[in-house]
Amino acid sequence: MYLITQWFGIFLYDKNGIKNKVLFPKDPEKIAEKLLKMDGNEVLLEEKKFSKNVDVIVNEKRLRKIGTFSPDDLFFKKTKINPEDFDFTQDLIHNASVILAEKKVEKKLKSEDLQIIQMVNALDDLIQTSNLLSERLDCWSVLPAPKYKIEPFEKVSAAVNNEMKRLEKQIEIDMMKAAPNISKIIGTLISARLISLAGGIERLATRPASTIQLLGAEKALFRFKKEGGNPPKHGVIFQHPLINKAPKMNRGKIARALAAKIAIATKADVFTKRDISDDLKKDLEKRIKEIKNL
Repeated sequence: MYLITQWFGIFLYDKNGIKNKVLFPKDPEKIAEKLLKMDGNEVLLEEKKFSKNVDVIVNEKRLRKIGTFSPDDLFFKKTKINPEDFDFTQDLIHNASVILAEKKVEKKLKSEDLQIIQMVNALDDLIQTSNLLSERLDCWSVLPAPKYKIEPFEKVSAAVNNEMKRLEKQIEIDMMKAAPNISKIIGTLISARLISLAGGIERLATRPASTIQLLGAEKALFRFKKEGGNPPKHGVIFQHPLINKAPKMNRGKIARALAAKIAIATKADVFTKRDISDDLKKDLEKRIKEIKNL
């Protein structure tokens, strides 16, 4: 049996033709909901029912869980299913596509990694503001100024510092949900900064370890390419104690080892959703010992 899913319905074929079918409601909103699930690699309930107790051949990767994936089978190339034959118009798919695009944008804007990026950017703004306020207060405190002049400024500084702590805590909570593997490997804040620098967790997951190693060191890398000298060995991951507390001669090797584990951990967070952090940490510890013993 062959299982074919179109934007307007699901069809079960054998060599002689359609054996069973289910058509979607002629409602752009409901069609868009089906397409959104399919876009997210989800197997539809109707597809599961059709494949129950039946060996089906499929031509979509997302359907490999319920059937034999064989996209090159000639049957799929020869079989054409015309939506007009089932009273589904082009206006219907057009309207559904518009709704689908809106839903995908809305879903993306709500994604946890974009929220994390905004929090990291806000935290950096607050850190800069806190440093400026602290510097101003230090300068002001040496003057014989009355308390009532300085106190409002001190309250603003305290409020900024409290908000920094709140943001750091929220980043920690959100990161343990969105990216538990990399959070356990290098900590929630450094992980969040990597996601921010990459432009999202999915983009980070597609980056090679060599790129991850240098995220945050773009200016130094550009300067090296333009002026020569020594290339940077690490970017934001330098904040991790494994690197910044290591002897200078070992930092580059440790940064490479750490970046390699981050690359694997991020892929697990995005694609498999499996917790492999313990295994990665054991491998990393073993590699760090080897580097130290060289």
